[in-house]
Amino acid sequence: MKKVQIITLFPEMLDKVLNSSMMWKAQEAKAVEFSTINLRKFGLGSRKQVDDPPYGGGDGMLLMIEPLVSAIEYAKKKDPDAVVLLPTPRGHIYKQSDAKRFANDDKGMIIVCPRYEGYDERIVNWVDEQICVGNYVLTGGEIPAMIIVDSVVRLLPGVLGGLNSAEEESFQKDDKTIEYPQYTRPLKFRDLKVPEVLISGHHAEIAKWRKDNQK
Repeated sequence: MKKVQIITLFPEMLDKVLNSSMMWKAQEAKAVEFSTINLRKFGLGSRKQVDDPPYGGGDGMLLMIEPLVSAIEYAKKKDPDAVVLLPTPRGHIYKQSDAKRFANDDKGMIIVCPRYEGYDERIVNWVDEQICVGNYVLTGGEIPAMIIVDSVVRLLPGVLGGLNSAEEESFQKDDKTIEYPQYTRPLKFRDLKVPEVLISGHHAEIAKWRKDNQK
């Protein structure tokens, strides 16, 4: 069973996603175990402070090093071999091959969700891999964490229905190839028809059409 721990200031953001659809099915199948760690519990002082202004000035607040490290060390005690991931613009662009790599790895995952204007850069000394989910800015790391978790967990054995469901998907082979178009009933909708070859029953021609219509 793969263990996934997510360090966040807003665990409620993750609850619905982690307990719905395929993520719920994965837990029922004993393929994955999720837990969220509230960063606020590791905050400093009576106010449980987790952020502070950056040295050198500038707008916004940064997550402080002490609460972040304490939370990571807490997660590591529960799963010492887990890889620590940090969603950040400084990371490498996340691809399907990364999802496959994490899914095939027996190690658990600890995902740290940044917030505010960012984090004390020294936290990277406790991080195994920095990941960027795209060239755009979000308000925090929770959505990137959901993207990483969803893309990995759906590839775990027993989560998807068909034996070849994952292998025939977009990006699965080389991070580039887009899956062929697909259709279902009705055969005709507002003058839009299903390609004739798909209802021909000729499996070789259907396979050729699908290959030709990959991108």
